[in-house]
Order: sequence, then structure tokens, then C-alpha cells
Amino acid sequence: MTVASDTVPAGLGMEILAEHAPKLGLTLTSGQLAQFARYTQLLQAGNQRANLTAITDPAEVQVRHYLDSLTAVLAVSEWPDGARVVDIGAGAGFPGVPLKIAFPGIRLTLAESTGKKTAFLQGLVSEMALDDVEVLTIRAEDLGRAEGYRGQFDLALARGVASLPALVEYALPLCKGHGRMLAWKGSDGPAEAESAANALKELGGEISGLHSVNELSPPLPADRWIISVEKVRRTPGRYPRRIGVPTKQPL
Repeated sequence: MTVASDTVPAGLGMEILAEHAPKLGLTLTSGQLAQFARYTQLLQAGNQRANLTAITDPAEVQVRHYLDSLTAVLAVSEWPDGARVVDIGAGAGFPGVPLKIAFPGIRLTLAESTGKKTAFLQGLVSEMALDDVEVLTIRAEDLGRAEGYRGQFDLALARGVASLPALVEYALPLCKGHGRMLAWKGSDGPAEAESAANALKELGGEISGLHSVNELSPPLPADRWIISVEKVRRTPGRYPRRIGVPTKQPL
């Protein structure tokens, strides 16, 4: 993956990201930092046309969106070229796009149900010349039943989408055997992990890790968790249930 220039646009220095990414074991190149800066420009412009995010200040974007997305490496240490990753409810592209910038060899699917947001994502992918990125306007329930997507992903990502029992129903049908899903959660992360016990049993998953990001607070907010779930058994074909049911009637 290439960008036109390694120059960070004026006023959009990525110093915070450059300083704290090494705490995650990541050393971002000047080209990658330039990509993040360009992402910020496009996010600010896109936010004037669609309600993408309430966080637009460049410093806050670096922390609350980019660095927070990259904390996925606390749960998954290897991101090999060709790994197939899906971001469920991708919104403005978090966490999928920051991880694509950090690990350009992954194959990324951005799944989002709101057309205005997928229009932004399509423009973003084009403007940033991101290879092997697919943008879909689709509900997670429909994606989980779609040929070519069900059971095809090494990793499913979900940040700020729904409760963990619902997320498990969205994500596990998409994962390969022994694939994983990652869910970003606040202080209630451990309690949500317990609340998902029935869903995990029914859908073929097991909690493989609860990862605290408190070592990165500040600048990240305190009491952030990433919950890792491994698919250890086949998900029954009746899941996911029809649109709206997983959130209204969680397992």
C-alpha cells in the first residue's frame, strides 16, 4: 500500500500517535503517520456532510480513535499478510482502517448499515489508495448469512456496536474455526464477559482473553477493555437471527 507523500499536512502532526504507539509495540513510519494525518483531513471534511463522529479535534482523534483502535494488538499479536478481517458496524472506519494502516497486508471488509457512512468509507478508501479493502452497506445479521462471508474471517472487530451477547451473535457466524472476535468495552467489560456466557455456549465461542488498556491511560480513558472470543465450535445455522432480534432479545 502506498501514499502519494510522506509529508504530514500542516497543523495535523501525529505526535501523540507517534509517541504512544510504541507502547503497543508499534513503530509507525513517516508514511503511515502521513496516512493517519490524511485520514484526519478526510474525517473532518466528511463530518460536515454526515454525522460520522462527535470527536473531530486532531489530538482527540489520535487518542480516542486511532490509538484506541490500535489497542487491538494487546489481544492479537500477529497480523499476517492475507489475514481476512471484518469490522462490524464500521461507522467512520474505526477500528478497521487504523489497523489497515498499521498492518497494510490484511484484507479488510468494512460492514456498515448506514449509506452515508459507507459513502464516506468508499471515498476514504479511494482517496487513501487502500488496497484489499471492501466496503459493504449491510446489516450484520444479513452479512452473517451471506455466501462468501459466513465462516470466512480470521478476525471480527466490533467497537461501540452493541452488548457482548449481541456482538457474539453478529461476529461468530462470520469467523472461521478458531477465528476470533474482538470487542472494545468500557469499565463494564468484565461484567459483559460474564453476561455473554449463554450466548457463547450456544454460538460456539469461548472467552480467550480480557485485556486491560489501563497502561495507556492517559492518554486513553481509564477502564477500557478488549474482550477476545475464540470460535471453538461450529455456529448453528439458525444464527444470526433476523434483523433486530440479537439486540432486542440477546441470548
